[in-house]
Amino acid sequence: MENFKNSFHDYLLLEKNYSQHTVTAYLNDLGFFESFLSSEYEDTDLIKVNYNQIRSWIVSLSDDGIANASINRKISSLKSFYKFLLKTKQLDASPLLKHKALKSPKKIQIPFSEKELDLVLNQIVYKEGFEGIRDKLIIDLFYTTGIRRTELIHLKTQHIDLSNETIKVLGKRNKERIIPILPIISEQIKSYLREKALIQDVKEQECFFILLNGVKLNDSFVYRLINYYFSNVSEKVKKSPHILRHTFATHLLNKGADINSVKELLGHSSLASTQVYTHNSLAELQKVYTNAHPRNKK
Repeated sequence: MENFKNSFHDYLLLEKNYSQHTVTAYLNDLGFFESFLSSEYEDTDLIKVNYNQIRSWIVSLSDDGIANASINRKISSLKSFYKFLLKTKQLDASPLLKHKALKSPKKIQIPFSEKELDLVLNQIVYKEGFEGIRDKLIIDLFYTTGIRRTELIHLKTQHIDLSNETIKVLGKRNKERIIPILPIISEQIKSYLREKALIQDVKEQECFFILLNGVKLNDSFVYRLINYYFSNVSEKVKKSPHILRHTFATHLLNKGADINSVKELLGHSSLASTQVYTHNSLAELQKVYTNAHPRNKK
């Protein structure tokens, strides 16, 4: 079975082009299921598993208080594993063939307001020098480009084209896209590069964003940075890089941007993913409609 898991690892990484982070998560889920089988059943062979055993694991996870969305993700990992076994002819039929995902309540993502962004970008006093310039640029880049946290962390200096005012980012499944940047961002980038040049020991030269000690950013640092600055101006429960991406899309749609253009900017593979953001813009659209239509009696 270990050989199967090694092959599955290579399949996800090399053929499916999943990130190492995603591959690790899939293999961890597989390991958790294997541990469950060893504690509940005599036979722990993943190839011989039936749906009743998987169903028992789902019930066990639910009893442990695991959210439906998290359970669905774990089952998705199993589905991928059994699809791989089918593809490599190690299995005749998937035990998850008739499985239906558990229903999860839709999370309401509340974007930041334009006022909150104005306060963070124009009213807060940032540190002098490298760190302050970097922090403000990170926030502004999230808000003006809608890039993902991982895309920002792995942004390369060579992929920033100031002459054409664009950046090239590597999205999900290694899909590249070009995003325009505003002139105000170009100026901030120039200031940041001047300060970055003064740092003596840069360990990862190709990385655009770095910490003061010369190493590239990490997920938790970027999350804490956004949470810290927005905690000063916003009482919203969730203050994260993803909410800034959500805000980018919502504000563009509120101002009349074409949804297909927003889809391309966000790097979504389907329009359905982008349509999530239209729910927030509907409130703004309704306000404009109500104020503007002649039939509305004021």
